[in-house]
Amino acid sequence: MQISSVLQDEGISRFKKVEYVRFPLRLGHDVFTQGRISSMSEDRLMKLMLAYQLLMELHEVDDFMACSTSAMREAENGFEVRDHIAQRTGIHIQIIDGQREAELVNNVVVKSLSEGQYIHIDVGGGSTELNLYKDRVKIIAKSFKLGSVRLLEGKESKNSWLKIKEWINQNVDYNLPIQAVGTGGNINKLFDLSSKLTESSTSIDEIERMRDYIAKFTFDERVNKLQLNPDRADVIVPAGDIYLSAMKWAGAKVIHVPDVGLKDGMLQLLYDRACRKKKA
Repeated sequence: MQISSVLQDEGISRFKKVEYVRFPLRLGHDVFTQGRISSMSEDRLMKLMLAYQLLMELHEVDDFMACSTSAMREAENGFEVRDHIAQRTGIHIQIIDGQREAELVNNVVVKSLSEGQYIHIDVGGGSTELNLYKDRVKIIAKSFKLGSVRLLEGKESKNSWLKIKEWINQNVDYNLPIQAVGTGGNINKLFDLSSKLTESSTSIDEIERMRDYIAKFTFDERVNKLQLNPDRADVIVPAGDIYLSAMKWAGAKVIHVPDVGLKDGMLQLLYDRACRKKKA
C-alpha cells in the first residue's frame, strides 16, 4: 500500500510518498498448488486490509484503489474472498486481468521511454506481461501464465517458455535495435545490486552475472549474508530467468529499470480521475 500526496510546482504535478507498507502474503502459494485461497490466507488478507483501512482513515485519504492480480483471479474462491473483505472493511478489491494490469503499468512506463523499439517485461508472482513499443507507442501486448512464484512451485503452464519465445519471435522487428524495460520487485533488486550503465539502466551481462551470483547461495545465506527479504530470496533467481530469457530472445543487450509498477499506474489513474472531477 502506498499513500501519496500531490505536489504542484509551476504547473507540474508530482507524487510525494507519505506512507508505504509492503507485506508479503504470498497468495499464489495456495492458488497455484491448491487452486483456491486457504482459510488461513484469507484470514491474513483480512487482517492486512483492516490495517490498510485504519491507515487510510488516519491519513484521511481522498480516494483509493485496490487491485489483485493473477493469484486472486485464478483462485476458485477469489470473488468470494473479495466480497468478504468488502463487507467487513469497505475496501472493494478489483480483480483485474492481465490486459488491465499491463495498461495501468503502461501509463507510467511510457513516460520513461525514448524513440526506438522497446520490449517491456513485467514479472509478477503468477504472470508475466510483455509489451512491445515503437517510438513510445504500444504496438502489442500479451500476458503469460509464467511468474516467479509459479516457477518456484513448479506450476508454470504447459509450454509457457515456448509460448513467450514464439510471441517475441513473431512480434519483434529484428531489423531495428531493441532495448528492454523491466518492472517488478525482482528486477529492481537485481538492478540495485548490479553495476550500472546509467542511473536507470544496466546490461544483460550484469543482470546475468548478479543472477548467477545469487544462485550460488542457499536460501538462508541469501537472507543472512545478502540481506534479502525472505519473500525475495526464494523468487529472485526464477524471476531473473524470465527477464534474461525474454531479453535474449528479443536481442536486447540493455535493460532500463525505471522503478515504477502497478501501484504507480493506480496512483496516476486516481489523480487523473480527481482532475476530471475538479473540472466537472
